[in-house]
Amino acid sequence: MEVLRHATGTLLLMLMLCGSARSAEAGTEKCKLTVETDSERLQLKRLAPLLNKNFSVSMMKDKESYTYVFQLCGDADGVPEAGVLQIDEKKSKTVVGRYNSTKAIGGSDWVMLIYENGDHYKTHCDKANRKAIIMISCDRNTAVGPLEAIVEDRERSDCFYLFELDASAVCPIIESKLSTGAIILIVLVCLVAFYLIGGFLYQRLVVGAKGMDQIPNYAFWAEVGNLSADGCDFVCRSRKREEPNAYRGVASEPEEEPEERDDHLLPM
Repeated sequence: MEVLRHATGTLLLMLMLCGSARSAEAGTEKCKLTVETDSERLQLKRLAPLLNKNFSVSMMKDKESYTYVFQLCGDADGVPEAGVLQIDEKKSKTVVGRYNSTKAIGGSDWVMLIYENGDHYKTHCDKANRKAIIMISCDRNTAVGPLEAIVEDRERSDCFYLFELDASAVCPIIESKLSTGAIILIVLVCLVAFYLIGGFLYQRLVVGAKGMDQIPNYAFWAEVGNLSADGCDFVCRSRKREEPNAYRGVASEPEEEPEERDDHLLPM
C-alpha cells in the first residue's frame, strides 16, 4: 500500500511538471514572430519564467513623468496585444510595441526582445511606428530584476525605446566539473558517514552500549583489523623470524660416566 501511494505521488508530480512545461510553451506561443524561425522561437522559450508578469518603470522626460509597463507575450496593463505600454501623467496609454510583431535575438547569456508595430509618432521619426527593445541579461543572483528604462532614441528615422532587465532565466547552464571517480567517492563517503552515525545512534540509544561497543559491528571490524595486521606482517616482512634456541631437557637419571681404564699403568 505504501509503495502504491509513493508511486501515485511520483506520477502526479511528473504530470504537474509536464503540464507546467506545456503551459510555458503555450504562453510564449502568443508572441507572433515577424519571421518564424526555430532559433528565435527557442530564445522566446528561454524567457518562459517571465510569463504572466507585469514589469513597470517610471522616468522623467521633457519635464513629464511616464510609466512604462512590459509583459512577455501578454497584454501589458490589460491592453490587448500591447507588449510595452506607455502611460503619461493623464493616464493616457500609448502602445510602444506589440507582441504580435516580435523578434528575438539571443546569445549565451542574453536575449534581445524586440516589439514592433507600436502606435505612430505624431511628429517625430517621420511618424513611423514605435518600437521597443528589451535587453534581458544574465544575473544568477536574482530570479528577475527590476525593469530599467535606458533611452528613447528619436534622433533617427528608425526610432526605438530601450529597456534593460536582469534575469537568471537566460544564464547558461553550468556543467558539473566533477569526474565520475569524484562522484563515486562522494557517494561512498556519504554512505560510510551514514553507516557510522546511524550505527552509533542505534547502539547508543536502542542497545544501550557504552564505550567502544557503541561502534557498529565493533567485533567484526576489530577482527578485520587483526587479520589485516597479520596479512601485512606476513607480506611486508623482509626476512624470516629468528626462532629462539630451545633448551635441552634435563635427564631424569644422570648419565653414566665411562670407566677410567688405567690398566696399562699397572706393572706387568
